[in-house]
Amino acid sequence: MHLTHDLELFPDHRVTQLLFKDVKNAAELRQCAMKGEINGALINPAMLVNPFQVLVAANKAVHLQKIGKMKTRSLYSEIIFNLSPTNNISEAFKRFGISDGDESVMVVLVHNKDELQPLSDIIARVNGQQVAVEDVSSLSNNTKIQKLYKVTPQEEKCGTLLDAVVCRMATKDVI
Repeated sequence: MHLTHDLELFPDHRVTQLLFKDVKNAAELRQCAMKGEINGALINPAMLVNPFQVLVAANKAVHLQKIGKMKTRSLYSEIIFNLSPTNNISEAFKRFGISDGDESVMVVLVHNKDELQPLSDIIARVNGQQVAVEDVSSLSNNTKIQKLYKVTPQEEKCGTLLDAVVCRMATKDVI
């Protein structure tokens, strides 16, 4: 049900993703995250194309943390910020963070390889149904994603929506 990846560039770190639908306590989860009671990023899956997109954002966040160049206050807020195609932090939280009325949530955890991440704690906090992370596309809103990332129909003919999204995430600091 959850998906865990080792970060190739940071072999001592792992990223674990959990996906929930029919969530009834999004407001409570959001408050807990803001207080620092949940050690993870809470992401709105409607803005996600694929779990790889989250992995790219997490990898970049860990890299920026290691070199001391994060633009936000925590690793988990940096993951949410890195999903955005713009450099506006508050806009990133509005678009990619969860809102009080959301019915689905992606939880992203970054932990050391030898550390057992207490998934049961996170699972117990979420009042919703855990589903396979690979099913995130069933919760996606492709129209909103295309509009936010300014993906043209011609671009989708030569590549996928995921390609376009990851490209914009990776190049937002350069352009």
